[in-house]
Amino acid sequence: MTMMTSNKAFDDVRDFVLRERQMCVSDREWKHRLRGYGYAIRDSREGQVVTSVVQGRDICTLGAVA
Repeated sequence: MTMMTSNKAFDDVRDFVLRERQMCVSDREWKHRLRGYGYAIRDSREGQVVTSVVQGRDICTLGAVA
């Protein structure tokens, strides 16, 4: 799967996901909240990856930051 990271829309998704993480007290709560917005987090060799629940594809990487 290819991940596009230079597009403004993907940067906005990454910012949203990281902002949501700051508001949560646990990874479990964070992932639950993201699922409500149609996103999921999966681990990969590159770090954490934001995926679309609806489309089933990768959106962007979070790296080792989150």
